[in-house]
Amino acid sequence: MNLESPKVTLDKSAEETFNFLSDVKNFETLMPENISKFEVLDNDKFLFALKGMPEIVLKKKEEIPHSKIVLGAAGGKLDFSLIGHITEVEANKSDVQLTFSGEFNAMMAMMIKGPINKFIETLVTNMKTAI
Repeated sequence: MNLESPKVTLDKSAEETFNFLSDVKNFETLMPENISKFEVLDNDKFLFALKGMPEIVLKKKEEIPHSKIVLGAAGGKLDFSLIGHITEVEANKSDVQLTFSGEFNAMMAMMIKGPINKFIETLVTNMKTAI
């Protein structure tokens, strides 16, 4: 299953955007209002939970300076990635798009597609004010 957020344009350089997203503690400011728990576990790993959902641990898996950050599931039963694509538009403007990628059975995919789509849309929308 592959999902894409809308692309958002930020009034920040690709470097500033990348640096913000590289610091996992900053993800707390991007989370939806229905977050029930957020905890930084390491300098490259954090745990979060949304109301009514199980806790999820994300770990930074890959970085390509100023253009891409890959967060992946750290343990648990589900294997997926959340990828931030950053594109420099101008000196102080960058586009950001999140993609979610994971292998799920048809039943699971049907159940989680809507909530995950909404989740990644919220993350990129909140970037406009957080970064």
